Amino acid sequence: MTTHRTPQRALLEASDIVFETRLVTPEEVAAVSAVIVSAAREQASMLAEGETSGPDAWQKSQRTLRRPLVPGAGAWRGFTG
Repeated sequence: MTTHRTPQRALLEASDIVFETRLVTPEEVAAVSAVIVSAAREQASMLAEGETSGPDAWQKSQRTLRRPLVPGAGAWRGFTG
């Protein structure tokens, strides 16, 4: 499956999708096209609105390091008892 879009059209349409396989029924083409077009439009609207669902992977990886473990009375003692 490939897509054919011109630079003037930013949104994906069902007619842009070309299936390069045999044995695909018209119903299967319609179903797959509807799902792909819907997902592309949803993603485009989210990008246009600037929505974020939380911190991205880069932000999550920038967490601070934990403090050093200090042994002592009532604190971490290691693995020996």
